[in-house]
Amino acid sequence: MDMNEIMRQAQQMQQKMSQVQNELAGRTVTASVGGGMVSVTLNGKNELLSVQIDREVINPEDREMLQDLIVSAVNEGLKKAQDMAQAEMRKITGGINIPGIL
Repeated sequence: MDMNEIMRQAQQMQQKMSQVQNELAGRTVTASVGGGMVSVTLNGKNELLSVQIDREVINPEDREMLQDLIVSAVNEGLKKAQDMAQAEMRKITGGINIPGIL
């Protein structure tokens, strides 16, 4: 394989990765905690799109519980979004882990 072919393949992979990253912006994941009391939706670019809070969990006397539920839901959503993005990138790289891609 000559250097020109290697460069061409690298450019193709870079174009595919850019396309997947753009597509991930339109895909979403949802995470719920506390039996569905708090749910969050994120996109594949790790952007928080929405937060839903069940009325029953809103208690001014126990703000800490609600805060903890929100943090847990966001962290779970981030994990799901990252897993989705990594799965899509593995399709392009053939399962090879390339540092710095995600």
